Amino acid sequence: MSVAIDPRVAAFIDSQHGLLIDGHSQPALSGAQMPVFNPATGEELTRVAAAAAADVDLAVAAARRAFCGSWAAQRPADRERLLLKLADLLEANGEHLAQLETLNNGQSIHLARALEVGAAAEFTRYMAGWATKIEGKSLDVSIAAVPGAKYRAYTVPEPVGVVGAIVPWNFPLLMAIWKIVPALACGCTVVLKPADETPLTALRLGQLCLEAGIPEGVVNVVTGTGAVAGAALAGHPGIDKVAFTGSTQIGKVIGHAAVDNMTRFSLELGGKSPVIVLDDCSPEVAAAGAAGAIFFNQGQVCTAGSRLYIQRAIFDQVLERLATIAGGLNIGPGLDEQAQINPLISAKQQKRVLGMIERGVAEGARVVCGGVAHGEQGFYVRPTVLTDVTADMQVVREEIFGPVVVATPFDSLDEVVELANDNQYGLGASIWSNDLAKVMALIPRIKAGTVWVNTHNMLDPSMPFGGYKQSGIGREMGHAAIEAYTENKSVCIAY
Repeated sequence: MSVAIDPRVAAFIDSQHGLLIDGHSQPALSGAQMPVFNPATGEELTRVAAAAAADVDLAVAAARRAFCGSWAAQRPADRERLLLKLADLLEANGEHLAQLETLNNGQSIHLARALEVGAAAEFTRYMAGWATKIEGKSLDVSIAAVPGAKYRAYTVPEPVGVVGAIVPWNFPLLMAIWKIVPALACGCTVVLKPADETPLTALRLGQLCLEAGIPEGVVNVVTGTGAVAGAALAGHPGIDKVAFTGSTQIGKVIGHAAVDNMTRFSLELGGKSPVIVLDDCSPEVAAAGAAGAIFFNQGQVCTAGSRLYIQRAIFDQVLERLATIAGGLNIGPGLDEQAQINPLISAKQQKRVLGMIERGVAEGARVVCGGVAHGEQGFYVRPTVLTDVTADMQVVREEIFGPVVVATPFDSLDEVVELANDNQYGLGASIWSNDLAKVMALIPRIKAGTVWVNTHNMLDPSMPFGGYKQSGIGREMGHAAIEAYTENKSVCIAY
């Protein structure tokens, strides 16, 4: 059954989509626009303004004025109240936002409702509470430079300033909230650059921030390409902090640009997460868990469980059940409430995923199921399970960002630790077992920012999120998010 599009959603899509700068929608200075597509059909949805460096200058200047004005000096309780109001507005407009996200991103309407809206509202309320709980420390110092002098020292967390936030296309609204809300809770202002492919909910979020009473200029939204608008924002000398989520390749470019200006930065980057199944785990449970780890959001998840390591005694059983699950998933547009696999974000991404599967097969991998496109319209790839892979294959080493998992048997815990860690990424991992001793022995040996046990891809606002190795620098969520948007000032008083 397909969800009927709300007329207000259609009206928003048909409206003019300018840049949100200093509380006002305006066209790009050049008048340039860029198309936005529906991944389920490949058809153009609408067009948005395409910002250039001059537009980014205006947005950064607006954010700077707002920061130096009343925003950073506002009472923490007032910032908390405004963010709580924003959470209420996210829920009040939830169905509109979810439908808009599904049309622009292609994801399941169920996922859009639960995560893009539901989890975003919960995260907003959680971080709103931190606004009144940011605190420094009193230090008992032992300075002996001047005999007889006494000293009192303490630390003061201060807002880092103007934040350039660059977010990806896989969870557009949720990722924008992850960046904007903790920054605002700390007293920062923001220039948000959404992904080229998915700008619509970011623009609507900017409107909701104004409706919540957040002052003009505190949240600005510049749409445009990463190569132009994103690069201008990442390297802008007026930015105090860059917060980026996306690929490792682009993250490195952004990190270099930030360092040139000594801009603070945090990078949440790619992953190639191992799913480790021990032989005491039920094959049915393991197969269902592995399917959820990789096919959730079509594998377009930085922590997707794309490397599956199964202890040899149950390898064939788990693989067979996984292939059965994969082959039985309903494929269709995100607005189809029965569809379990939805389109990838773009024709480019579909081509990339299919190309990596073809490369894997050419290198010797065997397709257990899937491996091909689906349908005549839209950007679909059938859920794919590959086996007979080796550790040096591209499909094992590189992030695919699609519904593709590679399955490998192992014998000992030492072997699977070596296999799991033999990768440039270290974002997430999961262990599937009921043997507590083995689980507890494995957890400290796995080089990943998050290790799940008997679950995968589960996040909470209180759990710091980020990666080891090439999966990024810094952490989001929890108190770590407050640390990401503050500078720590030390004060020393002689008396």
